[in-house]
Amino acid sequence: MPADNIKRAIQKGTGELPGVNYEEVGYEGYGPGGVAVLVEVLTDNRNRSVAEIRHLFSKYNGNLGEAGCVAWMFQTQGLISIEKSAVNEERLLELALEAGADDVKDEGSSFDVTMDPAAFEEVKQALEEAGIAYTLAEITKLPQSTIHLEGKAAEQMLKLMAVLEDNDDVSAVHANFDIDDEVIDRMGS
Repeated sequence: MPADNIKRAIQKGTGELPGVNYEEVGYEGYGPGGVAVLVEVLTDNRNRSVAEIRHLFSKYNGNLGEAGCVAWMFQTQGLISIEKSAVNEERLLELALEAGADDVKDEGSSFDVTMDPAAFEEVKQALEEAGIAYTLAEITKLPQSTIHLEGKAAEQMLKLMAVLEDNDDVSAVHANFDIDDEVIDRMGS
């Protein structure tokens, strides 16, 4: 490859060359076992991105779908996760609900506080003022229902999620699967 092409590619990637436009694109599809998957992408080349995402879906027993095929299954919500050791459940419930949260769920080793995106900053600030440390605070898309996966389908889904998240253009991946912690731990090691 000529040195000029390499130099131009580097300059284009770092934003030194004019004319590079990044755009946000959303892709939707189905993973193994019929799991709904939303992929948020920030790219300078839509054609390259869609080809890469389509290839990853098909490689791990999934299908890229049409716009709107799974988006209706997700709801944009604020999410704050707090380790159980950081707070008493009653105190958290009282603080979060007073600040505008919709729900506090026990997720095993942590509590998940969910709220309308408009109330996110208010709830986050109330928790910070109370001295409650959180491990995650973000606006995300949460599934309205989940699909339980086991065996090969669970393994394929975890692999699909991993390769999608590792893609340079992908900024977020959302899916509605439920996999037992033992399977996730086994796959992680």
